[in-house]
Amino acid sequence: MAHEEILIPTRDGDCPAYIFTPEGTGPWPAVIFYMDGLGIRPVLFEMGQRLADGGYVVLLPDLFYRAGPYDPLDAKKVFASGDFMAAVGHIFHTTDNRRAAEDTGAFLTYLDGRDDVAGDKIGTTGYCKGGGISLTVAGTYPDRIAAAASFHGGNLATDSEQSPHLLASKMKGRVYVAGADRDTSYPPEMAERLEKALDDAGVDHRCEIYPGALHGWTMADFPVYDAAAAERHWRELFALFAQTLR
Repeated sequence: MAHEEILIPTRDGDCPAYIFTPEGTGPWPAVIFYMDGLGIRPVLFEMGQRLADGGYVVLLPDLFYRAGPYDPLDAKKVFASGDFMAAVGHIFHTTDNRRAAEDTGAFLTYLDGRDDVAGDKIGTTGYCKGGGISLTVAGTYPDRIAAAASFHGGNLATDSEQSPHLLASKMKGRVYVAGADRDTSYPPEMAERLEKALDDAGVDHRCEIYPGALHGWTMADFPVYDAAAAERHWRELFALFAQTLR
């Protein structure tokens, strides 16, 4: 599929990123797509284009740029190895919520300079590790983020100083969080803690648990991919952005 490959300068170096656009000349609202823990690979390009085809300029940054160039990971081989962190640890720990939020300042500057981007309000969506980043960005740039989504995001409300729920009081956009009912990285008590923080802060939000889904259910290259739950995710995401970015 056709997409634009760019380099976005950040404080820590040049971040490779990918731009997906609809057919036509625009302008269109912009969305930042925060990848999952396996990094840039073909399935994310497919998802980026599907989102773009809904009428958005989609920016997919490679948040693992600090690790240097890396070969695309084969999700099935990673899961078959039985040791996720052994397979991805060399890139996984090169970013976190704080560093990705800092990078996002550069991403916003880049989007502001595109003629095909409409307005200054954008949406964010994130998966797995990117889910926490999406929410963190919503609390870091509240005047820019009109909507933020997290799908099978983990560690969304923890005792860490980087926990996204601590930024709830700063969020101004609408928030949608979808978790799996069998996900040790987002157990029921964490879901309750996150929703309480959003409630207490008066954030316009909806948090749901997808029954029968496992962590990573949206990713077509994962063994746990759930087609029905993945389509539900698309419906919710398009509805969220239609209501906030149009």
